[in-house]
Amino acid sequence: MSVGSRITSDDQLARLLQIGIVLEEVVEARAYHHYRSLDEELDAEIEELLEEAATESAEHRERLEDLIADLDVESVPFEEIETLVEARYGRTQPDDFDGILYDQLCNEETAYKFYDDLIEAVEDTDAELSVDREAVLDVLRAIRADEAAGVEEVARIMEDR
Repeated sequence: MSVGSRITSDDQLARLLQIGIVLEEVVEARAYHHYRSLDEELDAEIEELLEEAATESAEHRERLEDLIADLDVESVPFEEIETLVEARYGRTQPDDFDGILYDQLCNEETAYKFYDDLIEAVEDTDAELSVDREAVLDVLRAIRADEAAGVEEVARIMEDR
């Protein structure tokens, strides 16, 4: 399922939100992977960036889970959603990039683009949803803003090096 797809039901919106949850799990896991792989002489700025990315991803997952709980849908098995995320977003591994900052930048940009596309799909749908569309959009816009700030922060750190 592509975010570019038109949202036609609560079920489809729930699946897209679940993709967001798994995407956030990937971002969090990659941040922890990098954090654990760093040596003792870790740059404090990068350490803080990774900690904030992991914490932010956990918060985003909770907000997305709350949105799904408000929808009138049955849960989709995690494995099915994980497969969708892996096929679309999981083609790279944390060590595929030249450095932690490049990987983190890719993660932040991927998440930003996902939420940007999802917001557009929610805005464009004329489907009758069981949740307040504006409330969903408010949450998604706030998450997208966090991702945009993350992109800017990583880019700033990269420029300073």
